[in-house]
Amino acid sequence: MNWKAKTILYKNTPRIAVYFEKNERLIARIKTFTDARWSVDKMFWHLPDTETNRLHFKLPLAHTLVPNSEGIESISTFKNYLLSKRYSQNTITTYCEALKSFLTFFNTKSVKSITNEDVILYNTDYILKNNLSSSYQNQIVNAIKLYFRIVRETSIEIDKVHRPKREKVLPNVLSKEEVKSILLAHNNIKHKTMLSLIYSCGLRCGELLALQPIHIDSKRNIVLLKNSKGKKDRIVPLSPKILEMLRDYYKLYKPKVYLFEGQTAGKPYDERSLQQVLKQALKKANISKPATLHWLRHSYATHLLESGTDLRYIQELLGHNSSKTTEIYTHVSTKNIQQIKSPFDDL
Repeated sequence: MNWKAKTILYKNTPRIAVYFEKNERLIARIKTFTDARWSVDKMFWHLPDTETNRLHFKLPLAHTLVPNSEGIESISTFKNYLLSKRYSQNTITTYCEALKSFLTFFNTKSVKSITNEDVILYNTDYILKNNLSSSYQNQIVNAIKLYFRIVRETSIEIDKVHRPKREKVLPNVLSKEEVKSILLAHNNIKHKTMLSLIYSCGLRCGELLALQPIHIDSKRNIVLLKNSKGKKDRIVPLSPKILEMLRDYYKLYKPKVYLFEGQTAGKPYDERSLQQVLKQALKKANISKPATLHWLRHSYATHLLESGTDLRYIQELLGHNSSKTTEIYTHVSTKNIQQIKSPFDDL
C-alpha cells in the first residue's frame, strides 16, 4: 500500500494519521477500518491509536498498549454487554478503547484489585502527563463507571470516581447573513438543498444522510428523523420554502432509497463529500471562518432563540436529552447583549 502513517494527538485524543495521494482504491480500503475519519482541515485520514492499527501500519508499539490476559477478557465481556444493550457501534468502539487504555495502564495488576486511587494515578500519570483533553478523560470515566457497574467483584467505589471539570466551550455560530451567503453559494441544486436542509431543520450530518423520501411528510410539513442519536425518533418542522426546493431536487435526481445519494444509486451520500460541499461554499462566499456542518446546526438553534422561540421547544427540535445541553445557546445569543450600552460610549 502506498501510504504513510504516524501517531498523533488529534483534538487531544491519541490517533494514527494516514497519508496517501487521492486514490479510490485506497479510500475504499481505509474506510474498512473501524472509526476511520477524514480531517477536512488537516487533509488526512485518521484512526484510533490501537495495537492492531499500529501493527498494521508497522508503527512501534507502546508498552501501555498491551493489556494482560484478564484485561483482554474484561474488554471482551464489556463489548458483549454493550452489544446486548444495543449501543451504537461508535459508542461501543469508543468505550472499549477507553477501557482498554485504562486497563492496559495497570497491566501488572489484577482487574479486581484496581482501586479509586488507581483511577487518580491514571489521570495524573497518563491523561495529564500526555496533555490529553478533559473530554477524553470523561470518556474514560464513562467507560470505567459502566464497566465496573457490571462487574460484581471490584475494589472500586463507582460513585466516588470523579469527573474532570467540564470545559465551558461555546458553540460556534454564524450570522444570518453568513448562513444566507453559504446557502446561496452553490448553483448545484443537490448541494444547495443539502446545506439548506441541515440549517432549516437543525440536523446533524448523519441525520441528513440517513433521510429517505418517505421521511418527508409534505401534508403535515414535518421531517421524521428515524433512529437518530441515542436511538430516538423525533420530528422537526419543514418550511414551505425548503419543501419547494426538495420537490425541484426530487424531480431532477429521482433518488432510489436515500433522499440524498452519491454516485452509486441506493447508497447514501458520502459524509466526507458533504464536508467538501460546505468547504467549497465557504470559499465561494468569501467566509474565512473554519465552519463545519455542525456550525449550521448551532446557528439554527441560536437564531431560533434570538427570534423568541422557547428554549424547551428548541430542546425538542434538537433532540437533546437534557435542557442543560440546550441552555448553552443562551450564552452565544446576541439579542440581549447588543442592547447593553458600553460605558466607553459615554467617555
